[in-house]
Amino acid sequence: MSAIFEILDKDAGGRIGRLRTPHGTIETPTVMPVINPNIQLIPPKEMRNFGAEILITNSYIIYRKEELKSVALEKGLHGLLGFDGPIMTDSGSFQLSVYGSVEVTNEEILGFQQKIGSDIIVPLDIPTPPDVHYRRAEEELAITAERLEAARKFIQGEQLLAGPVQGSTYPELREKAASHLKDLNFEVYPLGAVVPLMEAYRYAELVDVIAASKKGLSPASPVHLFGAGHPMMFALAVAMGCDLFDSAAYALYAKDGRYITVNGTYHVEKLNYLPCSCPVCSKYTAEELKKADNREELLGRHNLYATFAEIRLIKQCIKDGKLLELVEQRCRAHPKLLDGLKKLYTHSSWLEQLDPATKGTFFYCGPESSSRPEVMRFGKRLDRFSLQGSVIIRTGPIKGEKDYDQILTFKAPFGAFPTEMEEVYPFNAEVPKFPDYESLDTALSNTLKLMDLNPEAEFTFICEEEFKHPLIEEITKRAKLVYRKDWKKE
Repeated sequence: MSAIFEILDKDAGGRIGRLRTPHGTIETPTVMPVINPNIQLIPPKEMRNFGAEILITNSYIIYRKEELKSVALEKGLHGLLGFDGPIMTDSGSFQLSVYGSVEVTNEEILGFQQKIGSDIIVPLDIPTPPDVHYRRAEEELAITAERLEAARKFIQGEQLLAGPVQGSTYPELREKAASHLKDLNFEVYPLGAVVPLMEAYRYAELVDVIAASKKGLSPASPVHLFGAGHPMMFALAVAMGCDLFDSAAYALYAKDGRYITVNGTYHVEKLNYLPCSCPVCSKYTAEELKKADNREELLGRHNLYATFAEIRLIKQCIKDGKLLELVEQRCRAHPKLLDGLKKLYTHSSWLEQLDPATKGTFFYCGPESSSRPEVMRFGKRLDRFSLQGSVIIRTGPIKGEKDYDQILTFKAPFGAFPTEMEEVYPFNAEVPKFPDYESLDTALSNTLKLMDLNPEAEFTFICEEEFKHPLIEEITKRAKLVYRKDWKKE
């Protein structure tokens, strides 16, 4: 475990942690509101009122503007912004990605961040965008690696140093970069150049980028998803192990008249009602908000309240072992997020290694639930069941079942398991009475595997008539199949 990052609770790849900085300890996952040092929609000193424990600002903007630079050097970054908690500073890489160049060197911006007292310093890495040629991504990654190695030698002391993971949309480069940085012992690992993926709703590719990066890093390392500011995708990112987010969305959306919710964004002009009970929405009607002289500020405040409300819910879900249920609910807010959810479960083998062995009741939320780590874990452990003699598999108690040597319960999406385990996690799962195709597919596949692992046992499968699936025919080759309505045994 990292000396500066302590993990307190876990669920799937998500965790609640404590990150120690020179200006205090913060609890993750959390969002860092982006503070524009030139234009402050909401004063930094008020950010704690929304739930913010840490801020992020751009050191390059401060460095380039003489009046900001002089105050920062004289009073420090915290004096400039009027905030006494932790502050992270970006290096100008964003400007580099937008404009193609910046008027500062890596060493200069590192030294400046160090002098003004940044809590988390970011080197000037190369943010390679998505879809570039592999050779370009590889060459720019090499430049980034050189700069990060130099930064690690340059920054020593209590200030935290971030090691951005780059590699464009090539998972092998992301994992390679992460593995290299892990050996350099950075304190925080941002995943860079992912904003274009989020802006284009390319969540499936974003999931692959996060997974590849995480696989190359130590599981104990805090990870920052750069530029992820909309709460509708926080749960998905947290479930993959992201701990820090930064949001300029609260201000940018407010400027554009947009109202954030966890299910998407509304244009305030089209709202008839305010579907929120934050202090802003409790005080104003939709019509009053539209006409308010300070509408932009009010929208910014609402957007922050909505952002941190989602973070608190995510933390509670981690505590309760229900993070993946929240993820599945949130990912139905947009078809592209659903793509991200499906891609997430292609990494279930990796998630299963991180997921706690026991937690709260498993709630089935839809076809994707069949691919959760808990279900995969059960499938891997079928060889632990040793079955002999006559075995009956049923969906619920039936007459005459005690005449059999062993009784198994069939519950989708898991399959068949000893009835004595019905109240044990995860078999105490809350599932629909009539399983969907995907759930039944997984459960029947596991049941067939269990039968193959116990060839000497004689199986009787009491099946529900509603179970319509091609694998039922395979079951009949290995067991006596009887529909529950036809079961007459007394």
